[in-house]
Amino acid sequence: MDQKHLLWLAPEQPSREIELAINDEQYQLLYTDSIPDAIGYCLSYQPELVLIDAQQAQMNLVDLVKLVKRTHQGGQIITLVESNQGELASQSLNNGAVDFLLKPFFADQLKLTIRNADSMKHGVSDLIAVSLKSQQVLRLANRAAQTSASVLIMGESGTGKEKLANFIHQSSPRADKPFIAVNCAAIPENMLESMLFGYNKGAFTGAVAQQAGKFELANGGTILLDEITELPLELQAKLLRVLQEREVERLGSHQRIKLDIRVIAACNKPLREQVEKGLFREDLFYRLDVLPLMWPALRDRSDDILPLAKYFIAKYGDEKFHFSQQAEQLMYSYHWPGNVRELENVVQRALVMARGVEIQAADLNLPENVKALTTTSASQLKHSKKQAEFDYIYDLLSRFKGHRTQTAEALGVSTRALRYKIAAMREYGMDIDAIA
Repeated sequence: MDQKHLLWLAPEQPSREIELAINDEQYQLLYTDSIPDAIGYCLSYQPELVLIDAQQAQMNLVDLVKLVKRTHQGGQIITLVESNQGELASQSLNNGAVDFLLKPFFADQLKLTIRNADSMKHGVSDLIAVSLKSQQVLRLANRAAQTSASVLIMGESGTGKEKLANFIHQSSPRADKPFIAVNCAAIPENMLESMLFGYNKGAFTGAVAQQAGKFELANGGTILLDEITELPLELQAKLLRVLQEREVERLGSHQRIKLDIRVIAACNKPLREQVEKGLFREDLFYRLDVLPLMWPALRDRSDDILPLAKYFIAKYGDEKFHFSQQAEQLMYSYHWPGNVRELENVVQRALVMARGVEIQAADLNLPENVKALTTTSASQLKHSKKQAEFDYIYDLLSRFKGHRTQTAEALGVSTRALRYKIAAMREYGMDIDAIA
């Protein structure tokens, strides 16, 4: 196995404890306090991780992150900042860093951050997350992955919630154990219970042999319950009991099977609204809603559109194919009501329709009422990114009922930095005061 390198750029060499922690994660330490030497290390060793201390006084941290990113695009950057530098940490994330650590920190915290960065790079190959908004969700998902707590993924149909669930599994200590996905909407209601919990021979007409259920098959690993709102209320009660007791009984059996399992639920409807309508059990909702994640619609993470489209070209066609400028502009301007699933279908169709290696706008065959943009100005792109960032902060504020401290912790910034963001959002025309 090739040696992995971690470059540490800071005024002082890391302590012996920190160096041992780096070695424990199978990295060889490269240390320097000089930016020119750091750039030289990047070019010579191509380090997988670059840790940059904000205390180095040779260059502004954000500018340095940009420089390292330009010099060594394959490296993951982690910044080290003081507890009062939340805004600086946020800016470093917005400009290429994958994570940050607040000083002082323990060796175990560094280990966890290194593992998070590794999983961000090596998680799920077809989970494309280039935009600021999707990167923010991935950072939260990474942290969730290191626990065994239940995760609730919310988002429209076709956004790739199962991909995100698989990313959490692959980023967790359970990665070498089973990942079982169950689409609750795709299984007939009268088969759901036996499918989830299994059955013994003779448990019902047609049960000619015993069968392990999905929970049993996922034991030790992760089970995804997709479209969880489609579970009938009676079955919700049985699921709640399984989650509370961490054991399951097959139909027709009184033998209890112990479970060591992480549960991820996904839905395309606001689950709290389903609770208020009496369509979903409140106690089950709170059991699932431990670590909620909102996976944004494709139209809200426009920077992911072209990378996803290129990924689908490589998956279904030949990398020699490429999009014309007009085709790219059309994809950026389209609303994508079917999200990533629709984009995948459009690219597959375009590969069939294309008359050469360049895919034209007409080959996409998008609805005629789409108004293609002939130009995409830099100011429009900047507006799009700012809107995505503000929308994400607004979602978190809503989730925490306007609580500033909790929102700031979820964002990984100081409350002071959050106040600046909120002031900017007000100037942008967003009604922040409407949040309870």
